[in-house]
Parts: sequence; C-alpha cells; structure tokens
Amino acid sequence: MESVKVRDYMTRHPVMLTTQTPLSNAVEALLKAGQAGAPVIDSEGMLVGFASEKDCLSLLLKSSYHCDLTATVAEVMRPDVLTVTPDDSVLALADQMLGDKPKIYPVVEAGKVVGMIDRSKVLQAVSTHLKVCFRHAV
Repeated sequence: MESVKVRDYMTRHPVMLTTQTPLSNAVEALLKAGQAGAPVIDSEGMLVGFASEKDCLSLLLKSSYHCDLTATVAEVMRPDVLTVTPDDSVLALADQMLGDKPKIYPVVEAGKVVGMIDRSKVLQAVSTHLKVCFRHAV
C-alpha cells in the first residue's frame, strides 16, 4: 500500500479560486463541482490559501441577514494550508485523516497546485487495495 501514491487518486482538475473571486461565484463553483473546498491560487498557480464550505457558509450566513453579499474569497480563505505531494503515500494520508486534520488536501508540486485529494478518494484507494489483497490471499 505504500506504493499507492496520491497521484493515482487525486482529482487533476479541481475548482480553483483566486483571492478576487466573488464569494457568490466561489460557492456556485463548489456546489456545481461537488467539492467541499478549493485551493486559492495566485496568477502563477501558486497556492496562497484554501476556502472550505464551512468558511463560505459562515460569511454567507452573516450576509443573509442584510441581503448583501459583496465578499470575496480573500475574506474567507485560510492562508495556512496543509498540503500533500503527488508522490506522498495514500496510506500515510489516510492515517493523517483519522485525526483532526482536514478531510481535503491540495496536491502541490513545486508550490503549484496540480490537483486535490479528499477523504472519499483516499477511502476508494484503501478499498481498492484491500480487494487486491483478498484476491491474492485466495
């Protein structure tokens, strides 16, 4: 299982946001893609933050009281982001996800976002590996 890498299960073209993206557009993009969050990148594709559904919901709820939504992603994103690389082990990531760590990670190579992996993709990888193990055990 150590040989199963993040690159084998990551989403290669996730929704990505910029700090200037209007929050309403960001929410629409996340909902359409079925993503629980998105990396925030600069003009060169370098990771500068992460905006989750929870982050967006907090500001949307406040805005709903006044019926105004002029916020941008910069106002909700977190600049401190845990990341993985394409060559990281899915097993190590699965173990990390058992704790209080995020359930979705940008996949970064040389500072640029090249994909994303979430708990469901990690679960798929572990499940697939177990099926292979059981086939060989028979």
